[in-house]
Amino acid sequence: MTRATAVRAVLAVAVLLVSVYISLTMSPRLGLDLQGGTRIVLQARDTATVEADRETTDRTLEVLRQRIDSLGVSEPTLTRSGEDRIIVELPDVQDPRQAAEVIGRTAQLTFHAVEGPAVEEPDEKPSGSDPTADPTPTADPGSTADPDGLTLSDEQGRALALGPARLSGAGVEDATAGFDAQGGAGWSVSLEFREDAGQDWKRLTGEAACHPAGDDRRRVAIVLDEKVISSPQVDPSVGCKVGLPSGATQITGSFSADEARDLALLIKGGALPVPVEIVEQRTVGPTLGAAAIDASARAALIGAAATALFITIVYRLFGALAAVALGAYGVISYAALVALGVTLTLPGLAGFVLAIGMAVDANVLVFERAREECAERPKRSLRSALTTGFTKAWSAVADSNATTLIAAGLLFFLGSGPVKGFGVTLAIGVIASMFSALVIARALTEIAASTRFVSDYRSVNGIARPGAVRTWLVRKDPRLFRKPVRWLAVSVALVAVALAGIVVRGIDLGVEFTGGRLVEYSTSRPVDVETARDTLAAAGFGDAEVTTAGDGDLSVRTGKLDNDGEHALRTALAEEGGETTKVRDELIGPSLGDELRRNALIALGVAVAVQLAYLAVRFRWTFAVASVGAMVHDVILVVGAFAWLGRPVDGIFLAALLTVIGYSVNDSVVVFDRVRELWGANRRTPLDTIARRAVLQTVPRTVNTGMGALFILAALAVLGGDSLADFALALLIGIVVGTWSSVFAAVPGAIVLERNATTPPPAPGKRKGKGSARGRPGASRRDPLDNGARV
Repeated sequence: MTRATAVRAVLAVAVLLVSVYISLTMSPRLGLDLQGGTRIVLQARDTATVEADRETTDRTLEVLRQRIDSLGVSEPTLTRSGEDRIIVELPDVQDPRQAAEVIGRTAQLTFHAVEGPAVEEPDEKPSGSDPTADPTPTADPGSTADPDGLTLSDEQGRALALGPARLSGAGVEDATAGFDAQGGAGWSVSLEFREDAGQDWKRLTGEAACHPAGDDRRRVAIVLDEKVISSPQVDPSVGCKVGLPSGATQITGSFSADEARDLALLIKGGALPVPVEIVEQRTVGPTLGAAAIDASARAALIGAAATALFITIVYRLFGALAAVALGAYGVISYAALVALGVTLTLPGLAGFVLAIGMAVDANVLVFERAREECAERPKRSLRSALTTGFTKAWSAVADSNATTLIAAGLLFFLGSGPVKGFGVTLAIGVIASMFSALVIARALTEIAASTRFVSDYRSVNGIARPGAVRTWLVRKDPRLFRKPVRWLAVSVALVAVALAGIVVRGIDLGVEFTGGRLVEYSTSRPVDVETARDTLAAAGFGDAEVTTAGDGDLSVRTGKLDNDGEHALRTALAEEGGETTKVRDELIGPSLGDELRRNALIALGVAVAVQLAYLAVRFRWTFAVASVGAMVHDVILVVGAFAWLGRPVDGIFLAALLTVIGYSVNDSVVVFDRVRELWGANRRTPLDTIARRAVLQTVPRTVNTGMGALFILAALAVLGGDSLADFALALLIGIVVGTWSSVFAAVPGAIVLERNATTPPPAPGKRKGKGSARGRPGASRRDPLDNGARV
């Protein structure tokens, strides 16, 4: 065992032990579909200047969504009910009371000059008054305070006369909670102002600095919802009319850690356009029954086992070791999800299992490269061939995962709600899969390759001989790209059919996008969720979402539903529950609102643009455009297929579509990585010949990786029940069209674009030592079609 192998083995064991410890000692945070949670109903209130109408309530909802994201609650559901109510559903909240208090705060932050001590009592707002309205000071003939100011108590309870608001929370760019251990100030909140607000802050502190130290007028009052939370003195070192030049400040006030964090997220999230009042808070059950969850879990396990068996059959001993590495990948990524507090939903768990099947991709790339080395140099040692396989596969693994990490990062930083959560899950999966393939699987296979038994009996290891598919393809050597325009014509025809489906049949948007109706019923006989769901599905309401609410009531969320439809729904429930009484009936807005959808599209657009730039730099602009074009092709075909099939496009479909996008780019990167390598070594060979060879050499990887994912998806589609059928169907279609497009759309597209390109072929790859032909630096292997003759 070499030193490098020993280091990998020790690192793998250490990470696995930590992951197992986290998995056994920490509980996962489950989503609304698996565990239920807390439902809070908020009533928006009018102010003196703003009416709580539909538009204002929608803006309030988006501010609340930002607050909930900052609270660390993933996968919440927020919908508008009627014109001026908001329904918030939070999964697995540790302290619902604290969450409700933070969500319901108006969070109007203002900064005031202190005019001096006040003689009158501090202002008190009557109950039910508007906390966002302009404050009206208490009359005091002897007071010198500004008539537009107000009187409030400071942190010690002393009444202060405050001037008008000079700065609001809208001028704050960032707010972070921190602990000052050295200065002894305890927990505080640091504010970073925007440029214009920073100038206002400088003027405010500069005016206060004109008063002597110790004078109340040298203080600046920071007010949150009509309460002074901090009123610090301007430091004596600050000169009159000079002010604090940094554009930043720190709020101190004997905060606890939780108070400081809550204050920071309230300020950063922004003030609510209108105040809200909590009118109802209750517990809701999971949207999926136990039977559906069990069926999905069994399907996932069967699919993962089938993938492991398949990879073992194809690559034998090394395939079995790769399956062990995949199991380690599952433990590591699950531990990371739990440690980071990511909310696990059923589609998320299905995607997690699917990622196990797709994580085999890096191992397949390495093994196929090692097979090539063994075929070209049969007398080469097994360990040497394996090492070269890892070395040559590195560029494809790095580029494909880099593009995915770019997309994941942008989805996290630019998206919100479920899109942000998908970015986190995607990034964890990519990093864990690279670790499992390049550290764990490499350590296991290198240790095995060093043993005499595996080295002597090459039929055992699985990489000493080329696979049957590749051997057959090389023998047939089909002329795939003599006329690439024909393949592009087929792709254009498929896109036209998909677009026709979107135009003719339309897209059946789910309740998350369109809104619908929320109805709650009380039944004379208890009815469990699974029975109610099956009953409604038999009555034609297969897309209805059923949960328990309160003390045994049934809550049904559907799409657009008229009164006749509601009557039919209630009649169906009465067959199981006896006398059925409607206790709530509300029209609800979409949980994936306009702003969330807009942010998601912006994040996706920026991610595609950055991926395009990355691929153009790492490869060629023609390859980048062809890869992104193939990705757009795949998205249109998946959406068009759902349009023709009449399946709903909902939040679960959105997660599946984002996965398809990542898969499509990965496939294209692997093919173009081989094109770049072969073209650099054979610069005079026509590109269509290079592309044909690259495709034929990467077909085994494409087929084996696709089969690993298809086993899991087929199990989810057939055995997972209705809850995951659409998710699995979208991904099945996506993987099939993604495999097609990476070969018959991206490659022909690049060939056509290269006809008008002026950029020379890529430079030959520089490999040293054993990686180069005959060990000579700078030498390249001869083109198999080149007999060496020159004239």
